[in-house]
Amino acid sequence: MTRSAPTPSSPDFADETLVSVVVPVHDEAGAAVTLARDIATAFEGRHFEMIFVDDASKDDTLSLLRAATQELPMLRVLSHGRNAGQSRAVRTGVLAARGGIIVTLDGDGQNPPHDAPGLVDMLVAAPADVGLVGGRRARRQDSEAKRRASLWANRIRKKLLHDDADDTGCGLKVFRREAFLRLPYFDHMHRYLPALMIREGYRNLYRDVDHRHRETGRSKYTNWGRLKASISDLMGVIWLKSRCRSPGRIDEYSA
Repeated sequence: MTRSAPTPSSPDFADETLVSVVVPVHDEAGAAVTLARDIATAFEGRHFEMIFVDDASKDDTLSLLRAATQELPMLRVLSHGRNAGQSRAVRTGVLAARGGIIVTLDGDGQNPPHDAPGLVDMLVAAPADVGLVGGRRARRQDSEAKRRASLWANRIRKKLLHDDADDTGCGLKVFRREAFLRLPYFDHMHRYLPALMIREGYRNLYRDVDHRHRETGRSKYTNWGRLKASISDLMGVIWLKSRCRSPGRIDEYSA
């Protein structure tokens, strides 16, 4: 079935036993279907759905994913009418998700899905104030230049935002849908989820995960492009943190 736009399910009625795996993709024809099959294998025997959000790809990504729905009945494919970026694609998927637990993976296949169920189990077992379990790439398979740039970016971000993430760029994250929907949306927000979760009063946990070489396609980001975006994004998140006032605990009284 084709719809012009996803119909978000209400957070109040999200199925807390269902895991929704959200994958943003743009020009990933060589990786998308293989990744969907890997996710299905990793979550076999579990109650889950996959939501791939095609961000106006110019290649065959969308047509290949639509064909794959015949093979993978748990796969849902959403598509943007125009390119809106990774954060918007993630948000589109989360809004359409039917599950109370969200898993995000990068569409390039560099995050092996076999690590995702372990992060899900950590979040399910954690107290309610834990909003996110983030992956931490233990053996990152990227160029030396990209690893060095990421190392410095993480150090600067942690110092300025006082968050607790060593590797916020890892695409493999698991979080509560309800918690995500409390966060302010802006372009590139996916890089700041740990800081935004803390701002909203949640705690984060982390776990080492695997990482693999990109087998197809090319990165949508450059070190220079990330730097330009990061400067304004950091200033924006610092402002958001400065304008947040916590009420502490909230008590309710009724007859």
